[in-house]
Order: sequence, then structure tokens, then C-alpha cells
Amino acid sequence: MTLPLDGVVVADYSQYVAGPLCTLLLADLGADVIKVEPPQGDQWRRQEPCGVDVSRPFVALNRNKRSVVIDLKSPEGRRRSGDLIARSDVTVHNFPADRAERFGLDRASVLAANPEAIIVRISALGSDGPRGGSPGYDLSAQAASGLLMADARIGDQVPIRAGGIAMADLGAGMLGAVAALSGLIRARAQGVGGELEVSLLGAGLTVQVQRFVSVAAHDGTVGEPAPAATRAELDAVAQEAALGLRVNPYYRSYAAADGFITIACLNLAQRSALLAACELEDPAVVNPDEPPRSAQEARRRERVGEAVAAAVFERRVRDCVGWLHARGVPCEAVRTLPGLFEDTQVKANGLVQTIDQPAMGAVQLLGSPFKLDGEFVTARRPAPGRGEHTLEVFSAEPQLIPNEDRRA
Repeated sequence: MTLPLDGVVVADYSQYVAGPLCTLLLADLGADVIKVEPPQGDQWRRQEPCGVDVSRPFVALNRNKRSVVIDLKSPEGRRRSGDLIARSDVTVHNFPADRAERFGLDRASVLAANPEAIIVRISALGSDGPRGGSPGYDLSAQAASGLLMADARIGDQVPIRAGGIAMADLGAGMLGAVAALSGLIRARAQGVGGELEVSLLGAGLTVQVQRFVSVAAHDGTVGEPAPAATRAELDAVAQEAALGLRVNPYYRSYAAADGFITIACLNLAQRSALLAACELEDPAVVNPDEPPRSAQEARRRERVGEAVAAAVFERRVRDCVGWLHARGVPCEAVRTLPGLFEDTQVKANGLVQTIDQPAMGAVQLLGSPFKLDGEFVTARRPAPGRGEHTLEVFSAEPQLIPNEDRRA
């Protein structure tokens, strides 16, 4: 399979999650990603370790890459780094501005080495403003973007990250891949490089794009915010979320006899199908886009939810899903992540792949999310050992993208 980014070289100086996800997506699409690690290696090699210099999250984020060790604190290391940048199409890093300049990864230094280079810079809170350039991680960005409050639950003593999932990190990684691809298009069309920056703060807001809207005519003037969210606001958000679940019977989870299902009816036809299946009536379906305007209407929808819950609870998950699917009601069984390795639908879409990872053996992990011309994009190489490809990349006559690797 010839992949879309076949022939593109990416110098990846990033660590942790956001940058490595960005370059993982580029590697899946065919780019030759050269992972530049410090002498001690990427910090993520020691997160949930499964052996020396290897861990579950590192393997998940670094397949299809090659690793070189460069000490950016030394003159020789910076010289080698400049050589790599000169022959790379994209450079990705997540260093603060001062360290980027010290290591030769600031915009001026990279473009001096390679005028057509695309630089993808991933920052925590952005490079501007009073906090510009501040270091930070996913939890910091979720707090700063309001995302940490989005999953408030009644009884929470403090805000809790939803499912422990690094949504700001992961969102920034995806935005970084989009930035890299847009930069490559501009470079090939106009012959110029440049720097594209994305931030964890911006990613945290991006995943809330539907909520981050203020309409003056409806919401009034936005006042001066408090320095930080208060306990009263945490409780208010939790109450509002709980109310929303109660008064919307058409988009929520339900308990079946032996597990859980979701029902997701976003249009009138689907809601009508659910009501017909449960032999119910709901006048509010006549105008489904208008939120309940009174306690009476809210109570009516709550009663619909109670009736649907009773009908679902009478059935086992498999029977319930079949019953509702046959009537045109969108629904799914709720599954746990470990169970998805053998899930028929997940496997049928190439979303589970097995790689032979040195020091770990057979490892099942997420397959590439891309499908190209009807074929699944598969892993071409496991996650690299620390510095495994240093000699290969910096040989006297380096061939950065061996044909046998590119065409595998």
C-alpha cells in the first residue's frame, strides 16, 4: 500500500501524549517519523512500565516511528539536530519558548536550517497573554479551559477529570496533525514553511465548541468571572447535568436486566419510534428542539424516561438492542474497554492490531483509525527502542525512508 504521506519526513522532539499522538497519526499515514529522545529517553517510557524503557502508553503512542538519541544540551547534539531538521519536512516539539530557542527549535532557527520546514509547536496555555509560555499538562489545561467542570456529578467534593481521559492532550494531538497537514499543503503549493501552534487550552475549548457560545440577547452581558470555580458552581453544574439527564429520555443510558444500553434519538422520527416501541405518548415530541419551559413539562419528560427505563429493564441487553434496532431506534450496548479486543464490530473495522513488541512480545493495541481506498492501514513497525535507529539515521549516507519500510 502506498500511503498518502509516503516520502514525508517528520522530526519529532515531543514527549508525553499530545505531540506523540500528532506524530503517530502522521506515521500511520506513511510519514517517516524520527523520534528524537534525550539520553534518558521519553518520560513516557516509564509510565506504567512493562519492562526496561517500555510501557503500555509509550507503545500505544509510538508505533511506526524510529528513535534516535540526541543530547540537545550539547553543541554536537544541536549540530546533529540541525542536520535532521534540514532534511525533514515537518518538525514537531512541545518545548516552552526559552528552551526551544536554547535547543535550536524556535521558528527562526528551524527556518534558517530549512526554509520550507513546517513547525508544529504544541504549547500548554498558548504563547500569548499573561500566562503565555507557562508549562502545563492535560489536567492544567482542563482546569484552565473549564473542561474539568464539564463532567460534574452530584456529590463530587472537587472537580474530577472525566474517566481520567486526557481530552485536552488528545485533542491537541489531533489538532497538531491537522496543522502539520495544512502546513505541508501550503509548503507544496507556495514553497514556504512556517510555524503552526496549537495549545492544550485551545483543545480543551475545542471539545466544548457546542457549549462555548454566549448569545447576548438570551444570556445577557457576560460578567467578570470569579478567579476560580467555587464549590457552589460545582454543585450547580452537577445539578444542571442531573436535571438534563432526567428531562431528556431520548438521549441517555438505561439499565437492562443484565447490563446497560444507550438510546440516542436526535430527531423526531427516532423519538416517535421509541415512543411507539414503548407504547407511550409525549406531546413535547411535537417540538423536540425547544427545552422544557416549566416544571410540568420537565416532569412529563421525566415520566417518559421512567416508562422507557421500565421497558428496557424487562429485557436482557442483546434482546433490548435487537428490539429497538428493529424499530429504527438508535441504541448500543455499553461495553468496557478490555472487552473490545474481541468485539466483532471493532475488529471488523481494523481497530485492533497485534504487533510483536521487543521486550513485551505480542501486544494488541488500537489499529490505525484510517482506511485508505478500502484497505485498513496497518502498523509497519513496533514502538522503537530508545535510540534504536541513531546509527541508521545518522550514517554517512543516510537513507531516511528505506523503500522496504515505506512500501511494507
